[in-house]
Amino acid sequence: MSLWIVATLFAAAIQAVRFYLQKRISSAGLGPVAATFARFVYAPLPIALGIAAWAVTTGGDLPGIGAGFWPFAIAGGIAQILATICVVALFARRNFAVGIAFSKTAVLLTVVTGFLLLGELVTWVALAAMAVGFVGVLLLSLPEGRGLRANPFNIASALGLASGVFFSISAVGYRGASLAIETDAPLLRAAMTLCFVTLLQTALLAAWLAWRDRAGLIAVFRSWRATALVGLTSMLGSLGWFTAYTLQTAAYVNAVGQVELILSMLISRFALGERQSPRELTGIVLVGVSVVGLILLGA
Repeated sequence: MSLWIVATLFAAAIQAVRFYLQKRISSAGLGPVAATFARFVYAPLPIALGIAAWAVTTGGDLPGIGAGFWPFAIAGGIAQILATICVVALFARRNFAVGIAFSKTAVLLTVVTGFLLLGELVTWVALAAMAVGFVGVLLLSLPEGRGLRANPFNIASALGLASGVFFSISAVGYRGASLAIETDAPLLRAAMTLCFVTLLQTALLAAWLAWRDRAGLIAVFRSWRATALVGLTSMLGSLGWFTAYTLQTAAYVNAVGQVELILSMLISRFALGERQSPRELTGIVLVGVSVVGLILLGA
């Protein structure tokens, strides 16, 4: 199995746990922006220490950073902030597994974004597999109890679609940024990109919370036992995503990453006591079929 697939499956599993932890701290009273801040604030220091340790133990110099790094990194970092806020806000309107499913609209959107920004293409067969997953997401977008007669255009679907748009931009931005790091070591590329991006995200969200929600800013550090777990899972998951993005087109990475939906369904059922309707289960199964198809195709 290709390294990028292993990195993606690892990242998806860790991300499912991280979103679960964010849902818990959000349910405990932390707002969407504060819950998003908890994701980033603990990451820059340990990543920077890890990069420094690598430089000392290998005796090598840190790689250079290409001119295209900053536009991609800034766009990706801001888009990820907005995407995460949308998903956390969505948890208050739909159950956990469905909330995660909405964010997977990013898969087809990443195909478009990747082509426009990086000129990257996917095969027609892979695009068909992604389309199967997108149909599953559409089934999940309908409100409970009204079936196919329901209007899919509601606040929940708007938040979900917005998260997909922002996640697609962040994925392509991170791939573009990591490719601008002048080294062939994928993990080092991922770590350096992640360090700069999370530092930017921490600074932006801290400034926003200091201005608009000081109580939320303080609560993140008061609840450090819970929020530090969010930060740890975020850092590990992001290393997986960033490594995969350095090795493969963002559209393929996000498509395989839909396996997170299966894990989210299990968390939703067994950890949160939430139940999915037959239609929601059908949607999740279609997404799972899409992921398996892409893995078998070898992307």
